Amino acid sequence: VWLIFIKLKWLPWNTRSQVIVVVIPIVGLTTLILLLNVWAPSTTDVRVIKYVVQVIPQVRGRIVEVPVEPNRSVKKGTLLFRIDPTPFELQVQTLEAQLAAAEGTVGQLNEQLRAAKGRTTSVQANLALARERVTQNRELARTGAGDRFSLQDAETKVKDLEAQLRSSLAEEAQVRARLGATSGDDQAEIAEIKAHLAQ
Repeated sequence: VWLIFIKLKWLPWNTRSQVIVVVIPIVGLTTLILLLNVWAPSTTDVRVIKYVVQVIPQVRGRIVEVPVEPNRSVKKGTLLFRIDPTPFELQVQTLEAQLAAAEGTVGQLNEQLRAAKGRTTSVQANLALARERVTQNRELARTGAGDRFSLQDAETKVKDLEAQLRSSLAEEAQVRARLGATSGDDQAEIAEIKAHLAQ
């Protein structure tokens, strides 16, 4: 303004030129501020947002290896880090031992039941034979061909075998009761251990 209007006097310095000199900068500054708000907005609350995916594993543990490099893109299925497997392997071994023990308890009871059934069957066979001997000795004693002592001995053996049969049946019932009582609990425990192993 000083150079054009006063020093060189290229334009006259009158009211009209004075209004133009004041209005043009005001309009120019207003336009510049509006355009800057569109193309370069400003704020007092600036946040820089970067696309970041937070990685949270399903298990806890100490990380022993990170095979990816920083600031490199990764694809689905890429190994990001390796967790120390030792505590998990120990837990699996413990669960397998518990499973074997629980299955072993049921197996032992089943074995005891089979043994009790075998003893019962054996005693029943011996009892049937002893009863037949009693019948034969009675026939012999009645006809006079046999002695009374053999008959009494056979009857005593029958009574002894009947007592053994009752004892064997009681033992078999006791094993069945223990198997029934523990089988439900053990089956539930076995199912729970298998579920933990699957995890």
